Amino acid sequence: MAQVVSFGEVMTRFRVPGNKRVVQACPGSLDVSFAGAEANIAAGVALLGGTARFVTALPRNPIADACITYLKGIGVDTSSIVRTDAGRIGTYYIEVGANQRASNVVYDRDHSAVALADTSAYDWPTVFRGAEWFHTTGITPALSEKAAEAALEAARSAKEHGLTVSCDLNYRGKLWRWDNKGAPKALARSTMERILPYVDVVIANEADADDVLGIRAGASKVEHGSLDIARYPEVARQIVERFPNVKRVAITLRESVSASHNRWGAMLYEASTGAAVFAPMRDGEYRPNEITHIVDRVGAGDSFGAALIFASCDPVLKGDSARELSFAVAASTLCHSIEGDINYVTRAEIETLAAGDASGRVVR
Repeated sequence: MAQVVSFGEVMTRFRVPGNKRVVQACPGSLDVSFAGAEANIAAGVALLGGTARFVTALPRNPIADACITYLKGIGVDTSSIVRTDAGRIGTYYIEVGANQRASNVVYDRDHSAVALADTSAYDWPTVFRGAEWFHTTGITPALSEKAAEAALEAARSAKEHGLTVSCDLNYRGKLWRWDNKGAPKALARSTMERILPYVDVVIANEADADDVLGIRAGASKVEHGSLDIARYPEVARQIVERFPNVKRVAITLRESVSASHNRWGAMLYEASTGAAVFAPMRDGEYRPNEITHIVDRVGAGDSFGAALIFASCDPVLKGDSARELSFAVAASTLCHSIEGDINYVTRAEIETLAAGDASGRVVR
């Protein structure tokens, strides 16, 4: 199977127990793990049986050592991680919402090692040796101008070395503060429009195309959990028209009834045919999965990306858009049942759900 390389920031993740707020839990105990969009992709690919290498910059300290050991334990190749004397490992805190109270992420990631590292810190020709796929996101460029330049150079170098390049737009409104001359969305757009000419596969959620590129899906009101599903192929077509190098556009479709109840599915658009497929499909119609008892939704989009990349490279799954998308949607649906950003589900569990078995019966 093709080797996948991902580049971005990995952080220490602190989860507030239960459904408490940070102010309720501190002082006290928090659940600690490691996560970050691009690290989640590498971990997801590795856990499904693929080959994944993760690239980032981390400081020389025991916390970063523990992070690398953790990723190695999952099966991720960490040999290209750059260790630096400047910066820190970023952190974030997650409050898990319930009912009508949304989940909330609190970032503490300023001056992280990856935000401070120069583009020259990464030896991309060596990193990409033997690789066939490169993935990054719109999160890392949001950290700093240096991180944005590093992501741009990584995408450019990947294309020069013949890799397939994917990018999850991943707009984060709490970031994009490194240039105070304009609004965060304007900075995101101007930066990502430099990276997207090197991208083959664009991945986004239901709001990213609007937030980053100004392309809106009809009457969709994401903040109200209302999506005009039939307009998303047109969103994809507009992305391809603006960036003719893009071959595929995948968009996850989340309808938020409440913090505990979401409807979840996705669309995959093929530029070569102008056709879009949706998943899940039941009786010939798109019917999103009803997720009524969410354990942890953070990382679900990354689990979708990881499973789609895996399916696009897997000898059995690749070449069938509907099958690849169904696999990715099933994987990300199951991720909502897992605490933490990493999707610890098996290929067999994913294929069971993709085949239509959503009973959740005990396996004995």
